[in-house]
Amino acid sequence: MSDPARTIRLLLGTGAVLGDGPDAAVPAHYGAPLREQRHLLDGTAVVDLGHLELLEVRGADARSWMTTVTTQQLAGTPVGHSSSLAVLTPQGRVEHMASAVVLEEDALLLVLDPGARAGLRKYLEMMRFAARVELTDRDDLRVLGALSPAAEVLPGLGLPEPVAVWSEPWPQLAPGGVAYGPDPEDPVGAVLTILDGALLEQLPWQPKHLAGMSSWEALRIADHRARWAREVDDRTIPHELDLLRTTVHTTKGCYRGQETVAKVLNLGQPPRRLVMLHLDGSQDLPASPGGEIRLGGSEGKVVGTVTSAALHADLGPIALAVVRRAVPLDASLAVQAPVGEADGETTSVWLDASQEPIVLPRDHGERPVTAKL
Repeated sequence: MSDPARTIRLLLGTGAVLGDGPDAAVPAHYGAPLREQRHLLDGTAVVDLGHLELLEVRGADARSWMTTVTTQQLAGTPVGHSSSLAVLTPQGRVEHMASAVVLEEDALLLVLDPGARAGLRKYLEMMRFAARVELTDRDDLRVLGALSPAAEVLPGLGLPEPVAVWSEPWPQLAPGGVAYGPDPEDPVGAVLTILDGALLEQLPWQPKHLAGMSSWEALRIADHRARWAREVDDRTIPHELDLLRTTVHTTKGCYRGQETVAKVLNLGQPPRRLVMLHLDGSQDLPASPGGEIRLGGSEGKVVGTVTSAALHADLGPIALAVVRRAVPLDASLAVQAPVGEADGETTSVWLDASQEPIVLPRDHGERPVTAKL
């Protein structure tokens, strides 16, 4: 797991406020979160993603082997190619997720959420058998996030040559992909620039160069992008989070959990679905991950859970949530927002919310695709 002591040293003296949960090791903001978000959108700031973990897979069989043990087609892809991938359980549930970039003909670099690398590495070690591959933790590298490669965002800072740059044309379907709902409105995407961490720390960083993790999360939520550390639980199947769009290649051939992917794609429906929520901002209270979602009001039936929440510079308070498939698309929802504790119990208020669909029920027109068995 990432060492909290590795909190980015670029920000010393900038008044950074650290985040929480999986992002506790990096700044949530530097004192002006909405202004920072504007800078990020304007292409004049980057985000410290130094808590993300990196794993290198190198060897003659690296890409062909990773094709067999993950949901993505990596064999034959060119150097510099970016993609997303997952590892599923035999029952088709999401166990691991990563962003992957082809470093060289015989090497891949995987970028993972904090705390995710050890589990994925353990699985890959078990599956290696006679494959000619080596796995290496790359703690010498650091990730910067932006909407363009970091050197284009900060051309005068003297950034070192990147080790790799990851990006994908979200929300465009990847080869073998299937969309389970409409494209997000005005998506901005994401670019990860991976550089030598020691060289980064020697540069003359200023607060104006940096936006916090709260800005990055707000743009991710508005883009309808699911994240392993936030949206995935022990019941998640890829269809529920629209992961078939870019992360699961439905026609590449065998991989663990493929039978469930094909069965639900061709014959069934996922039991839950990802939605984006537009929250009532009049009470100036944020929702938070783990908050209940109730149908029709605070006394209604619990139908889902908030997984991510943020304040967007244009959209206001928004969240991602996983709800039951049968929740009507136009339903009035109430979202739990904690406000404190009393007598050892959390006290909450309830915020009105409306849905922006990400994954649609079958009767609202998923794109028909046949998975290859």
